[in-house]
Amino acid sequence: MERNLTGGCSCGEVRYQFQGTIAMAVYCHCRDCQRSSGSGSAAVFAVPKKDFNSSGVTSSYQSTGDSGKSVARHFCARCGSPLFSDVELLPDLAFIRIASLDNPSEVKPTMHIYCDSSQVWDRPNDPLPKFGKMPG
Repeated sequence: MERNLTGGCSCGEVRYQFQGTIAMAVYCHCRDCQRSSGSGSAAVFAVPKKDFNSSGVTSSYQSTGDSGKSVARHFCARCGSPLFSDVELLPDLAFIRIASLDNPSEVKPTMHIYCDSSQVWDRPNDPLPKFGKMPG
């Protein structure tokens, strides 16, 4: 289904727009998402980069993902809001934080990934499919 979504950071310095089809929407329980969200998981959705545009200044840091490839996590340089990630393993996709949408209820995760890393105080307890790592 074709979507037109907008979002940005808390202070308004960074804005983005996406128009197209969402590739996936997930709750990710990996340790990097836990650390960057300050919670037990991060709700993200993936979109084709060709359909994603952002404006404003972001900062980023890189980590190494489960695949051994880099993950660059972008956040607002002014307020620190986590916004989107570039994943070297999936270079044509942008992974956007659902909470950064202007209307976060427009995107609903359809599965939990990296449940092997989930915290005992935040185990997924809903009917969505659950995967220990990234599904194949």
